[in-house]
Amino acid sequence: MQTRIPARFGNILILIVGLIASCAREVEMKAPADATKRVLFVCIENSNRSQMAEAFARQLGQGKVETYSAGSRPSGRVNPRAIEFMREIGYDLSTHRSKGLGALPEVEFDVVVTMGCGDDCPYIPGKRYVDWELDDPAGKAVEETRQIRDEIESRVDSLIASLD
Repeated sequence: MQTRIPARFGNILILIVGLIASCAREVEMKAPADATKRVLFVCIENSNRSQMAEAFARQLGQGKVETYSAGSRPSGRVNPRAIEFMREIGYDLSTHRSKGLGALPEVEFDVVVTMGCGDDCPYIPGKRYVDWELDDPAGKAVEETRQIRDEIESRVDSLIASLD
């Protein structure tokens, strides 16, 4: 059985389908190509603060952020105490490595967070710059190191919330 649509309805149907297709193309054109934000954490050695911040951003920003860390003068290793203090809260920092700014992709970051590198931080292409004055946990007492770690977590959480 074949259904025939009267000509006047057929023209209306063609118009409706054309409008729907046009709206779909417009919505597709307006949708962001990549909704994730690129966030970079920079400190001097990329062995403590920036490594912890990268770890927290990976945990707290899953699906929202593409996160990186680097050092203006990288030490070449992640501080064993940073690994220890992140392990306390269930994150394995031993898989991370200390890297320099030259190891970063050549992109514009949505947010560049400097963490105590002062004049040692060269220009990094970014849309927004934030400086977190945080003590370096290297050589600090156990409780002081935990406080710095927890402060980094809190700041990363606030930063990710601000990206929405």
